Amino acid sequence: MKSSYSVSVLGFNPTEQLVLGSIFGLSARRNPKFVRHTEGSGEPDIYLVDADDVNAVTSLVSRNADRKIPTILIGATDHGTGWPRLSRPLQWARLFVAFDISVRPRAAPAPQTAPNVAPPVAAPARAAVTDPLPSMLEDPSFDPEATVVIPGRARLLADMHARQKSAAPPPAAQTPPPAAVEKAPEADAGNQAVPEDADWVMVVDDNLAVREFMRTKLQPFRLNVDYATSGEEAIGLTAKRHYSCVFLDVVMPGIDGYQVCKMVKTRKSAKPTAVVLLTSKGSPFDRIKGKMAGCDAYLTKPVDEEKLLEVIARFLQTTTLA
Repeated sequence: MKSSYSVSVLGFNPTEQLVLGSIFGLSARRNPKFVRHTEGSGEPDIYLVDADDVNAVTSLVSRNADRKIPTILIGATDHGTGWPRLSRPLQWARLFVAFDISVRPRAAPAPQTAPNVAPPVAAPARAAVTDPLPSMLEDPSFDPEATVVIPGRARLLADMHARQKSAAPPPAAQTPPPAAVEKAPEADAGNQAVPEDADWVMVVDDNLAVREFMRTKLQPFRLNVDYATSGEEAIGLTAKRHYSCVFLDVVMPGIDGYQVCKMVKTRKSAKPTAVVLLTSKGSPFDRIKGKMAGCDAYLTKPVDEEKLLEVIARFLQTTTLA
């Protein structure tokens, strides 16, 4: 895969163009990153098309008549094209997933075998390049309940689940030892291939599932990430290095998140540290306590991925958003 892909945008109103500008700005931190295609610079890698704009769809048909270039439609209908379609409004997380799936390499069709010769036993071949739908369903990050609309989705999902069930190993082989599970976020901190000057962030939460979720969501943005399971550990880490942002649980054993937030915010530093509270307590009173402690943002668990991306763009975006 390449490190950067160009996206040709056809249609969309001025407000949506602003949203897309922010999405492309945030994507500059990802690997791979997706940039707006410049007209006259050759063919794009992806078309992103306003399916509710007749002129945009007409332009797509003339430019991509042979369907060589992956296309993502935004709107109420795919006009019978079979291209993946996302419903409005534009959402960062689902658009990133669609971009990633569109450029993912796919295996070539299986070669034809000679007559009267039994074919070798092998895993089923993946779909041809012209059919993006099965690969989208096979993607582990694809949410079948999200607003991604795919023709024949129910049948394809049933087939996919049946294949996975028949190919699944015995339960004992799937279950890793407890020690291996506990080390998952810290063992793979998402720091591989991260630029030396990339931001450092810290995730503080005594819940392994939350740390693993945050690891997965932060990893594409080329950030250096540290993890802490208590307020005391978090304070110790802030004494060793500067963090551009701290994602901080509120309810923890020992020092709670409000106290940690106050300590981080009162620490003298050449650069500010943004503190984002992560908590299941979303009442107005709890939010007031968070503001009084000095927090910069407040995310309620379970964390909404769209809001998390907004926080990343707000506090960790080094490039100017359009």
